[in-house]
Amino acid sequence: MRVSTLPLALLAVACAGACAAPPAPVQNAVGPEAATSPDSTVTLSGSGEFTDDDTSAIAYNRKLAPKGAQASVTVESSGDETRTSLVAEGLLPDRRYGVHLHTNPCGKKPDDSGPHYQHHPGKINPESEVWLDIRTDDQGAGRSTARNDWALDPAKLPRSLVIHAKPTTPKGPEAGMAGDRIACVTLEKAQ
Repeated sequence: MRVSTLPLALLAVACAGACAAPPAPVQNAVGPEAATSPDSTVTLSGSGEFTDDDTSAIAYNRKLAPKGAQASVTVESSGDETRTSLVAEGLLPDRRYGVHLHTNPCGKKPDDSGPHYQHHPGKINPESEVWLDIRTDDQGAGRSTARNDWALDPAKLPRSLVIHAKPTTPKGPEAGMAGDRIACVTLEKAQ
């Protein structure tokens, strides 16, 4: 099979030194969906020791999130999957806590973080929300991971992780409820 060299010759003449680098890709050429491809990756993270006034990692209840308690969370989303990991330390030992991603950043008041982040609005279950309940060990440390079969929408990202006083109620009229908000970590998008 013979391949024509004409297209290459025409490209070389047309560039004449002006094509040193390929042009930058066009963003939003067709609309918002053109900017997010299945290959794009979104990474969010947040961490810190829970303080009484720094909203990047704030404690609302010092009995359940004692001084020195801290958490680190990472959310990675690409293709059609989102993985969320949590490591917490310094909480009460041998205790269960409910943990969820929320829509707004942490604030001075527990409710500032808004409702649970839902991929499918109105659906209150671990398939639509990110539930990361933990059981702490005898040192007050706990780890949790969640995997969801959907990618984050870059236009509507979760903005915080909230630790609740009770484990998450899995079903029934109280589904998704986990008691008072005791601590919060604000999530930032990785650059």
